Amino acid sequence: MNKQIFSKRMERLPEFLLTSLFGWQPTILFGPQLRLLTYRLMFSKMSWKVFIHNNVDLIGAKNIEIGKNVYIFKGARLDARGPKNNKLSLGDGVAIERNAEIGFLDDTHIQIGNETFIGPGVCIGGPGDIKIGNRCLIAAHTGIISNNHKFSDLSIAIKDQGVTRKGITIEDDCWLGHGVTVLDGVTIGTGSVIGAGAVVTKSIPPFSVAVGTPARVIKSRKPQAVGV
Repeated sequence: MNKQIFSKRMERLPEFLLTSLFGWQPTILFGPQLRLLTYRLMFSKMSWKVFIHNNVDLIGAKNIEIGKNVYIFKGARLDARGPKNNKLSLGDGVAIERNAEIGFLDDTHIQIGNETFIGPGVCIGGPGDIKIGNRCLIAAHTGIISNNHKFSDLSIAIKDQGVTRKGITIEDDCWLGHGVTVLDGVTIGTGSVIGAGAVVTKSIPPFSVAVGTPARVIKSRKPQAVGV
C-alpha cells in the first residue's frame, strides 16, 4: 500500500473509531450526550451546547469548528478532509437538516453564519470558498457549488482539465427557495429572495427578488421612493 494512503488512513482512525462506536446510538437514549462528550476529541472547536443526531457522517472533523446551539440532524454529511488550511465553520444556532451534504477538496473555507438554516438534501460543495451569512434560510435540495469544470480542450477529457474556483458569497438574511442552484463566482446581496428552482449565474443586488433560469431580478424589496 502507498505510504501516503496508509498515513491518511491511520490519521483518520481515531475519528472512524469514535463515530463507529457512538454515531449509531439512538437519540431516544443517551446518544446525543455520549456524542457530545466523545466528539469533542475530534473537532477543531466544539461548544458544549451542540446536538448531533445519530447516523451523521463526519470526515475530517479536525478541520471543523462548531459554535453553540448547533443542531445537526440524521443523515447529514460533513466532509472537511484535506490539509489543515481546509476549514468548515458553523456559527452559533446553525441547523443542518437531514441528508444535507457539505464537502470540499483542497484549500477551501466554508463558513455558515449564525442562526442560518440548511434544509434537507442541500448540497454545499467546493473546492472554492463559500460564505453564507447570518440568519439565512436555505430551502431543501438547494445546490451551492463553488467551482466550474474547464472544457475548452477537445483533446482532453473534461474531468482532466481542472476547475475554476471564484467562490460564492451569500450575504445576511437571504432566503433561497426549494431547489435553487447557485453557481461559482456569484454574490447574493443582503436580504435577497431567490425563487424556487432558480439557477443563479450572476450576482444579485441586495434586497432583490429573483426568479427563473437563469435567475433575473423581478423587483426590489425596498420601498420605492415617491417623487415630490
